[in-house]
Amino acid sequence: MSDRNLLVGPFNRVEGDLEIRLEVADGQVAAAYVNSPLFRGFEPMLLGKAPQDALTITPRICGICSISQSAAAAQALAAAAGATPTPQGALVAALLHGVENMCDHLTHFNLFFMPDFARPAYQGRDWHDHAISRFTAMQGSGLRQATEARAQLLHIVGLLGGKWPHTLAIQPGGVTRAPTARDRIRISSTLAAFRRYLEDVLFGAPVEDFIALTTGEAARNWSTGDAGTFMQIADDLGLASSGPGPGRYLSFGAYPMEDGRSFGPGLWEADSWRAVNTDEIGEDLSHAWMLGKTAHPRDGQTEPDEDMSDPGYSWCKAPRLAGQTIETGAFARQVVDGHAMALDLARHGSSVFARVAGRLLEIARTQVLLEKWARDITPEARFLEQVAVPQEGVGEGLLEAARGSLGHWLRIEGGKIAGYQIIAPTTWNFSPRDAGGVPGPLEAALVGAPVAEDEDTPLSVQHIVRSFDPCMVCTVH
Repeated sequence: MSDRNLLVGPFNRVEGDLEIRLEVADGQVAAAYVNSPLFRGFEPMLLGKAPQDALTITPRICGICSISQSAAAAQALAAAAGATPTPQGALVAALLHGVENMCDHLTHFNLFFMPDFARPAYQGRDWHDHAISRFTAMQGSGLRQATEARAQLLHIVGLLGGKWPHTLAIQPGGVTRAPTARDRIRISSTLAAFRRYLEDVLFGAPVEDFIALTTGEAARNWSTGDAGTFMQIADDLGLASSGPGPGRYLSFGAYPMEDGRSFGPGLWEADSWRAVNTDEIGEDLSHAWMLGKTAHPRDGQTEPDEDMSDPGYSWCKAPRLAGQTIETGAFARQVVDGHAMALDLARHGSSVFARVAGRLLEIARTQVLLEKWARDITPEARFLEQVAVPQEGVGEGLLEAARGSLGHWLRIEGGKIAGYQIIAPTTWNFSPRDAGGVPGPLEAALVGAPVAEDEDTPLSVQHIVRSFDPCMVCTVH
C-alpha cells in the first residue's frame, strides 16, 4: 500500500472544531498531529473583570458542560476567599453537576459514538441491521428514546438551577435555590423514570447488575440492552485493542461533599495509586500557536501567536503532569476510584472498548448517587452562605466534567481578575507534542490504526477519536 498524508476533519458529531493530520505508511497510521483550529480567547476575556464575573462568563465556554465550568469557577472563588459551601449546598451542586454529566454520557453513547456503526462500510456484519434501526442519525429508535429520557432528566436542572445551560445557581457558598420537600419528591420521581429507561433500554437489566461486574471479560459478555449491542460490536471489531492510551489515569475527584469526593481523586499507573500534586502541572507551549514559556497554570498566560509560527500546529496547549502525558475521562475516573471492572481493564491498557465500557459503568454508578443525593436533601437546612471575595488572592477549582479532569486557576489583584487559566479534559487528551517531541494521548493512540487504501476519513480513526468524547470548544481557551 502506498504511503500518504491525510487531513481528517472537520469531524461531525464532535463538539467544536477538530482536524487531524495523519501520516500513513503500510496501511496504518504512522504519526498523528491533532489540531484545535479555532481560537476562542475566554481566558484573556476574563482579565480585568470582577472576580464574580467568572461565574457568568466561564459557563458560556460550552453549551453542553456549562455546569462543570460554573462549578469549577465557584470552587476557585471559594478557595480564594477561604470559604466552603454549606453541606446541603454542596449536595445540590453535586446533583446539578451529576445530572449534566449523566446527560453528556447518554448523548455521547447514543448520538456521537454508536451512529458510526450504522455506516454502509459495515454492511453484512451480524449486528449491522440492528445498529441501523437503533442508531441511524435522525431515525434510530435508540436515539429517540435517549433524547426523550435526557430531556426529562434535565427537568431537575430546571427545577434547581432555573435553566440549562448557563445556570448561575452554583455559587462559592452553595446554591441559590433551597429545594422544598415537594421538590425532593419531584426529583426522586424524575430519577425513578430515568432508571426505568436505563434498565429497560440501555442496560436491559438493573443498573446494580452492571455495577457488580468485576472483570473486563464480564463486561464483554454483557448481552442485554444497547450496552449489549455495543459489547457485541466491540468484540467483532476488536475495539479492545484499538486506541491504546498512556497508561496513566488522572482524576481530580468528582462531586465534592462535606465528607469527601464521591469518586475519589488520584493518579493511577502500573497498578499503583498516588495522590495528585497539582504543583506538578505544566503547560508546554512548544507546539502550540502561543507566545510565552512552559508554566504552571497559576502563572500562565494565553497570548496567541497570530503568525501561527512553526513548529506550532494547534491552538491547544500541551498540559503535562510531572512532565508526562495522562489520560482523563470517565474510564480514568472509574480506574482511580478503584472499581474492580475498570481496574481489570486498565491492567490490560485503555482502548476504545475500555473508554466506552467505563462510561457505561459511570452512568450506572451515577444513577445510584443521584438517587441517594435526592433522598438526602434536607429542606430545612441552609443551602447558601454569603462569601466575600477578597481584593487579593489565588484560587484553584478542581473537579470532574463528563470528559475528565477540569481545573480553573484564578489570581485576584486589586479586586480584579489578574490571571485566569483553564485546563479542560480535552486539553489533556488532545494536546499537541511537547518540547521533547512526545505526542499527546490521542496522537499516540492513533498510531497503528488501520487505514484502507480507499479511506479518506478512516473508520478506525473516528472510533478512537470519539472514544475520548472530545469537547473542542473547551480545549482552546
